[in-house]
This record gives sequence, structure tokens and C-alpha cells, in this order.
Amino acid sequence: MSVGMIDTGRIEAMVAQLKAAAARATPAGESPLQTDKTANQVNFQSVLKSSLDQVNTAQQQSQQLAERFAMGDSSVSLSDAMISMQKSSIAFQQTVQVRNKLVSAYQEIMNMGV
Repeated sequence: MSVGMIDTGRIEAMVAQLKAAAARATPAGESPLQTDKTANQVNFQSVLKSSLDQVNTAQQQSQQLAERFAMGDSSVSLSDAMISMQKSSIAFQQTVQVRNKLVSAYQEIMNMGV
């Protein structure tokens, strides 16, 4: 179904993909930050590495899709390539903002008087 120039079928497919990715990232009954069930502790290093790996994977897939489109692969549409590039760009921007908040928090803690 198309509303104006927007294909709602593609939007619904993208929302389904995002929901599936969120479900894969958090197994049933677990918090996304909980990795040690017995101690109920958050392993920050593994969460950070996992999120960075996801951003890296998104960027690599986006680049591959753009290259395939540029080479004339008929199975890749311009909209798919552009959506993939925007997803990876947003993921990277989110990562940079998280990093900025962490640096800011670290600096604030270091400036505290004891």
C-alpha cells in the first residue's frame, strides 16, 4: 500500500526488522544489560563491545549494499541502499553521543572533591 509517495509496506518491513533485531539482542526474560545471571551484575565491557560490534556490522553491510547498487546489481534498489546507509549513520551518531556522555561523566567524577 502506498500513501502519497511513501510505501507503507517497506516501512512495516523495516519496523519488523528492528523488532527482530531487538528480540535477538535480548534473550527472553533477560535484561539487555544483564550477562551474569547468578550475581545479577552488569558486565559493562561486554555490553559496550557488543554494541560497537553491532554498529560496525551495520556500517559494513551498508557499505556492501551501496557498492552492490553502484556496480549495477538489480537486486539492490536505491531506497534499500539509502535506508541502510541512514541506519548505520544513526547508529554511529548514537555511539558518538554515548561516548560523549561517558567522557563527560568521567570528567565530572574526576573533578569531584573527596
